[in-house]
Amino acid sequence: MSISEHFIDAKAPPPMPAAPWTSGRIIGHVLVALWIVAGCALLWYLGSNITGPFVQKYWPEYLEGFWVTLQIVAVSLVIGALLSVPVAMGRMSRRKIFAWPAYAYVYIFRGTPLLAQTFLIYYGAGSFRPELQDLNLWWFFRDAWYCVIFAFSLNTSAYQAEILRGAIESVPKGQWEGAQALGLSRPVIFWKIILPQALMVSLRPYGNEIILMVKGSAIASIVTVFDLMGETRRAFSRSFDFQAYIWAAVFYLIIVEMLRQVWDRLEARLTRHLKR
Repeated sequence: MSISEHFIDAKAPPPMPAAPWTSGRIIGHVLVALWIVAGCALLWYLGSNITGPFVQKYWPEYLEGFWVTLQIVAVSLVIGALLSVPVAMGRMSRRKIFAWPAYAYVYIFRGTPLLAQTFLIYYGAGSFRPELQDLNLWWFFRDAWYCVIFAFSLNTSAYQAEILRGAIESVPKGQWEGAQALGLSRPVIFWKIILPQALMVSLRPYGNEIILMVKGSAIASIVTVFDLMGETRRAFSRSFDFQAYIWAAVFYLIIVEMLRQVWDRLEARLTRHLKR
């Protein structure tokens, strides 16, 4: 052995000893193995039933409910995004006349369940039917679809407002000061400099909010909207076949995975200059 090889061997770290097989490690391996077996069994079950009578009979209803769920989520998120901008501005305002109502709005809609909000709007509107008819708004509140969109939009706007506020406040104040030193007005600074940086920071929280809205949209089925979960409940009530809910879970997983892929590509596109 040469001197250089002996020097390299002397500097090489000693091999790591094998981890002992403790009871906790054994239990962990067993649980992982059981999950793998259960997943394989579920895939086999779904694959063997994909051409079965249940799927053939209720496949059109599931597709229709799938489309309704996408519509509810998309419309609610867009309206919520539009509402979140003034709410976030109010939360950051130094004037109490704007800050306090915005704080109360966010506090109420983030602190109460979406289910309770939907029930309150859909079933509670009937208590004010004469007043709503006088205002020519009863056509809106008597329709479950509009009530769901209204409740979901208000709920997600509160969360989006907090996401936007946190992202804007995370931008260093030096960005404001540098832009003001160049003679730019505050609206131009906000829309052209601050907001683009804040949106990049808020990409992940926005993605999480979208996924939460997809899963929360199942609440719409409780107020007679036949979304994906609504069609699932109807299929189960007719067939009493538990695979109705398994296929619903598969559809929700498809929606979430589609959104995750789109959001990952969007984030990679918008932040590509940060990776160079």
